Amino acid sequence: MLSYIIKRLIYMVFTIAFISVVSFIVIQLPPGDYLTTMISQMEAQGDVVSAELEAALRVRYGLDQPMHKQYFTWVTRILTRLDFGYSFAYNQPVRNLLGDRLLMTMAVSASAMLFAWIVAFPIGIISAVKQYSLFDYFSTFLGFLGMATPSFLLALVLLWVCYQVFGTNASGLFSQEFINAPWSMARVGDMLSRIWLPMIVGGFQSAAGLIRTLRANMLDELRKPYVTTAKAKGLANAFLIIKYPVRIAINPFLSSVAWMFPQLISGMSITGIVLNLPTLGPLLLNSLQNQDMYLAGSVVLILSVLTVTGTLVSDLLLAWVDPRIRYQ
Repeated sequence: MLSYIIKRLIYMVFTIAFISVVSFIVIQLPPGDYLTTMISQMEAQGDVVSAELEAALRVRYGLDQPMHKQYFTWVTRILTRLDFGYSFAYNQPVRNLLGDRLLMTMAVSASAMLFAWIVAFPIGIISAVKQYSLFDYFSTFLGFLGMATPSFLLALVLLWVCYQVFGTNASGLFSQEFINAPWSMARVGDMLSRIWLPMIVGGFQSAAGLIRTLRANMLDELRKPYVTTAKAKGLANAFLIIKYPVRIAINPFLSSVAWMFPQLISGMSITGIVLNLPTLGPLLLNSLQNQDMYLAGSVVLILSVLTVTGTLVSDLLLAWVDPRIRYQ
């Protein structure tokens, strides 16, 4: 097992390096750069930008260098000083922008994933055991509704319900007095009291997909001969279901660790704007719109690290839970 983990860690390094190169190139493929966008905005406001000023700005932002030199400078600073570069749009180091946003993104993503698991696990099992019952039809309807409803639309509906029915503004992760306050137990408590809305919005669609997948896997396992044999030997039905079919059907839950975190971060970009969340999703969208290459590249790099790390964790959990999987 140790040799398998070491080999996978080596693969992870090469995978992350390759993704960082490709993403840095793709981000700069559109014509122009951040400076081009900034000059266009200045000229639209009536300012005249001379060629000398444009050249001086290119030197200041390091945009006069070839793309490969910009990439190697960026990567070297990350590896040596954990310096992710400078955000042109926000006019501050990228590391300052990623600090709190990364922490709050992880909190929202973890709560959404936990919500999806808590909802999908019992509903999927009961729906399979009680096939074609009223509960099964209801869970099927719920699953299709969740997969068909865009997250930003669900966010808008819940915001409207909170305002019209309860008279509260549920947008944002913090109340007005805690938005710029330093971290404290009171600020953490305020965040936990307001995190339920992005938790439901982020986890509803994932829960719907997991319900359908778990139900299908459970139905497949419940029809296998070993279940019939166990029932014939008098094994209690509840114990039988939990110990054997669920153990095999739970594989999608474990494999979802690999993609759920990056999917929640990138997939909730528009939802984050709707809910006014200080997370990485809106930051990534804004950086791509402004061609803020160091900020966009840093967020993509973080997503890559989360994806490959999640894939390794998923593989190890699957091999631990399912005896049919071997490390070889």
